[in-house]
Formats: sequence, structure tokens, C-alpha cells
Amino acid sequence: MRQSTLSEVKDAVTPRATLLVIGVIVLQLLFIASYVGALHEPKLKDVSFGVVAPRAVAGQTVARLDGLPGSPLDPRALPDERTARERIVDRDLYGALVVDPAGTTDTLLVASGGGKALSLALGTLIAAVDKSQGRTVRTVDVAPASPHDFNGLSSFYLVIGWCVGAYLCASILAISAGARPANPIRAATRLGTMTLVALAGGLGGAVIVGPILDALPGSVWALWGLGALLIFAVGAATLALQGLFGVIGIGLAILLVVIAGNPSAGGAFPAPMLPPFWQAIGPALPPGAGTWAARSISYFHGNDMTSSLLVLSAWAVVGVLITLFAAVLRQRRLASAASAASSGASVRPFGREEGPL
Repeated sequence: MRQSTLSEVKDAVTPRATLLVIGVIVLQLLFIASYVGALHEPKLKDVSFGVVAPRAVAGQTVARLDGLPGSPLDPRALPDERTARERIVDRDLYGALVVDPAGTTDTLLVASGGGKALSLALGTLIAAVDKSQGRTVRTVDVAPASPHDFNGLSSFYLVIGWCVGAYLCASILAISAGARPANPIRAATRLGTMTLVALAGGLGGAVIVGPILDALPGSVWALWGLGALLIFAVGAATLALQGLFGVIGIGLAILLVVIAGNPSAGGAFPAPMLPPFWQAIGPALPPGAGTWAARSISYFHGNDMTSSLLVLSAWAVVGVLITLFAAVLRQRRLASAASAASSGASVRPFGREEGPL
């Protein structure tokens, strides 16, 4: 009985299964380390910030803000309030302080559509600075988040939904008939299917957050295009990873999109509030590029999203090329193996060819 039980355990827990379980544990710990590491202690760091003040005061104000402990701001003088507003809407600045030389109340310009947590943090910081100078501050939101977009997170949740659907669909397509694409035709078919999934998912997400829930303003058509590109990019990347590494590619896709991509996307806390590592990787990963572009469409008239679209396009193109390359390479290897097996079957042990029986 004991031997039978041991045999059953060995059959149930194969070396392959053991390695996969270990891989899941590693992903689990990386998930915890990434999310907690990125989000447990948000701080302002070198936030691009404008200062509008008379020439005699502007230099002193910039120097005072630049010298704050921890370097929360990266201030620069601007000629007037109109320029400050334009640069915030263009997404060159996260906020600006307009100093009133004739009074004691200054104006803080923010854009909560780009992340409400950052706007609130700027308000708290500038209020404390002005208070220390015997002044007060009023806040003006030049690109406010929708009242139906609590904390400005709807764009982030939209992007995460698109990303999750993309790598799940790609994983299902790959493992439904083996973890690696068997030939270029099958790989191309899966990529074509991902195109249809991207079009349907992009449109569905845009309609849900727009006309149905009224969570995000902005063009439904633009959000549809963004969603389609994002879904296809993540799906193609997932297929590429599975083509190269088999079922392990699913874990690598989760590592890139979920573990590294989500906390660095600037959703809960925009990039200037994240630690340096997550600030650096966020814009280069699909969730970060997608979140930035979705907020640009919704609140900033589509400004400053070219780099994000280029990032997503690069993921899509590289994913397609690697997926097809892996399929061609696998087909050649199978053909070579079949040819070698055929040659071996027609040759006798000492090199003499086999004749008919």
C-alpha cells in the first residue's frame, strides 16, 4: 500500500509539474514585491512644474521650490498664466503656480484628469509652502477628471481589462493545440484571430466606459483604435513568448504585463510619485503606454501620445515577427528531424543501404 501511494504521488507530481509550481510561486512573490514596492510609499519626485510670477519674484520662487527637501518639484519660470495652462494641457507640465504680486492668494493650476492623486499631492505641498510664506493658495483644475471617473482611475482599469483579455486570448489560442505554433499557417491564423479579438475588445471597452457608463469623456473612435492596438500588441507579444518558450511564455507574459506593467503604469499613482525603477520601465510597457494614451484621449485632446503609440506599435510588430519566426524555425527543425529519421531508417548499421525485403 505504501509503495502504491508513493507511486501515485510520483505520477501526480512530475518534475515538469514541480517546476511549473515553483515558477508560479516565483511569480507570486514577484507580484507582491512589485506592487508593494511601487505603491507602498508614493512620493513626489522631480514633478515638472511651472511658475508664473513677476520677474523680480520668479527667480526666488523657482529657487525656493527647487530647494524643497527631497526635490519633489522640477520648477521652471513661465511668462504668463496662458502659457502655463497650455503646457499643462499639452502634458509638458503636471501643474503650475501663478503668484499674485498684488495680493496674498496665489493660484495653483493642476490637471486631475492626468491623475487625481498627483493633483491632491501638489495641492498639499504648495499649500504648505505658501503657508510658510504667509500666503494662501486656491486650486484651479484645467483638465478635470470626469465626475463619474472616481480618482481618475477609469482609464487605468480600461487598459488593464484590455491587457488581461489580450494575454488570456493569446494563451488560449496557443495551448488549445499545443503550447508552440506547429507551423507558419497556424501562427498566422492565431495572429489573424487576435486582430478580430482586438477590434471587438477595443470597441466593447470604449463603448462601456463612454456611452454606457459615461466614465470617460473623449472620442469613442479614438479609444477604440487605442484599445485595438493595445490588445493586439499584448496578444502578439504573448504569442511570441509562447512560440519561443512554450507554456513558460504564459508566465513571462504575466511577468511583463501584470507584475511589471500594472504597478508602473501610472494608474493609482502617476509616474512622478513612483520609485525610480517603476518610473523608468512604465512608459516602455503596454499598460503604461496605454494608460498615458487613454488619459490623453479622454482629458487632454489627444496631446502627447505619439511616443505611447510608437511603443505599442513596436510591441505589436516585434510580436508578429517573433511569432512567425518561431513558427518557421520550428517547422524547419521538425523537417530536419523527419529527414534524419528517414535517412537513418534506410541505412544499415555498417553504412550499407537497405534493399527491399
